[in-house]
Formats: sequence, C-alpha cells, structure tokens
Amino acid sequence: MGNKSQKVIVTGGAGFIGSHLADALIKDGFNVVILDNLSTGKKLNVNKTAQFVKADIRDLKKIKPYFKNADLIFHLAAMARIQPSIKDPINSFDNNVAGTLNILLAARDAGVRRVIYSASSSSYGDQKTLPLHEEMTPYFKSPYALSKYIGEELCRLFSNLYGLETVSLRYFNVYGPRQLVDGAYATVIGVFIKQAKEGKPLTIVGDGNIQRDFTHVRDVVRANILAGNSDKVGSGEVINIGTGHNHSINEIATMILASNIRQPKAVLAAALKDRRATYILPRLGETHKTLADNSKADKVLGWKPLITVEEGIIELKDKAGL
Repeated sequence: MGNKSQKVIVTGGAGFIGSHLADALIKDGFNVVILDNLSTGKKLNVNKTAQFVKADIRDLKKIKPYFKNADLIFHLAAMARIQPSIKDPINSFDNNVAGTLNILLAARDAGVRRVIYSASSSSYGDQKTLPLHEEMTPYFKSPYALSKYIGEELCRLFSNLYGLETVSLRYFNVYGPRQLVDGAYATVIGVFIKQAKEGKPLTIVGDGNIQRDFTHVRDVVRANILAGNSDKVGSGEVINIGTGHNHSINEIATMILASNIRQPKAVLAAALKDRRATYILPRLGETHKTLADNSKADKVLGWKPLITVEEGIIELKDKAGL
C-alpha cells in the first residue's frame, strides 16, 4: 500500500467495523483520521493513536479539509440495517446516498488515490439461485438495500468520469467483538450473546429458518486492506466479502445455547421447552437466504475467509463468560 506514514481516512471509524479497521491500519503504521458523528459509533471504540474528528458526512464543507493529502479513504459511515430504513427511508438516503456523494466529491477534489466503499449483500435480495455472485441483477427489499447499491453506482461513476479509483466491497452479515447489541441497529449474533448472558430467552425471528452467510469482522478488515493495496481493482468493481457458507438463525441460536458448540439440534428444542428461546413475528424486508460466491475476492484481492462462524461464536461466548 506504499509508504506506511501515508494518511488514510476511515469514515465511521468509531463504529463496529470501522474501529477494527482503524486499529489494523494503525498497527500497520498508517496515519489514520477517523470521521464519525457518533450516531451509532462509540468514542470508546476510537483508537487513541488516531486523529478523531466528530463530523457528519452529510456536511461537505466540514469534512472536506480533512481529505487534503489523504491517500486512501475507507468509507464505512452509513445508517445501517434494514428495519430502521423501512421506518425512516429519508435518513437512510441522506446518509447513504448524499453522504457517499460527499465523500466521493471530497476525495476527488483532494486528489485522493482510492476510495474503498463498504457495500451490502442486501442489494441481492432474494435470488432464484445460490450462491450470490456479482453479476446478478439486484432485487431490493428495503430502502437500506437500495441506498447502499446507489453508493456502488456513485463509486463506479466517479471512477469512469473523474478517474478516482474506487472499489465496492459487498459485506455479508458481519459479526464479532464490538458489534451492536442494543437498539434498532443491533445484529442477531450480538443480540443472542447479550440475551444469553442476561439469562433472557433468545428471540428468534419468524421460524428461524432464514439463512445468512456470517462473516467475521477481522476477515472484513483484511479485505479492506487488500482492496487498498491491490493493483487489480480501482475502476468501480463490486466484490463479495463472505465466507461461502451459510447458517440458519436456528443453528446460530443452538451454537450459543449449547455448552458444546457442536452439540445436536436437540439443544434448541430443549431451550424452547424451558423458555431459553422463543419465536417472534417475522419482519418486513428480510431476505430468505444469503450465500456468497467469493471467487472474485480470491482472484482480484487474494482474499479468503479465515474464521469460521463456530470459531467466531466460541470467541464471543468466551468473552461474555458463557
């Protein structure tokens, strides 16, 4: 990636994925500037070695000066999650479309070399075949999914029109340490770990048979760093970042409830019987199955996932004392 004293910007660097990425970049010797409005990020997550700027990506005038002399922009700031976007689509589009446009404008005007954009596998929606590959026609089931896809197209446009190098990484259900466990932006594994720790029943949405390709945050961080370095990308490519394996929500619940993560499925039946798990109503906008074809990531980034969901959940359970 060049000289390690280079300046890089991480938008959303106080958030779950962004803070892990900032930590890794600092460990590699980069000069990291974090832009975050702390709407869902936490100051506690911010690496003390980074320059932290409390700023909203929707405010172009405020963020623009920080782009001067930056080499790379890792753009993770967004209003994430499907359900909040259904309730408030304006907020999703303001942050994820207008905010991304501002990042690209600031990067273009500052002569930044490359923008690595955090895209979403939710753009696929429900497809007739699996695994999901980058050439598929998107099918949007929520304002969030559409807003993140528009961000990809903006990146492609800026590469084609202005010569700004961009690459979009479509994440598949990222989980790991620092994931949000409360509120509308919480993710299922984080929620389950918190509920189990508090002795509350795990709340399984619908029938629990929806399947997700759960990808560990450290694998996602590696993908970002490789995307900043690869000479095979930069013209607006879209690349899946997922493990190529999926698990149902029932399976995830079983892994968290089981004393031994590889115990049989009878664990869930017992948990339901003694009210350590319960089913709740299905939600709008949810895709039934996701499964990444990650062959493109391997080909152009040299990226393969290293952490299985079993290993990732064991780590989270150990940290939570479960």
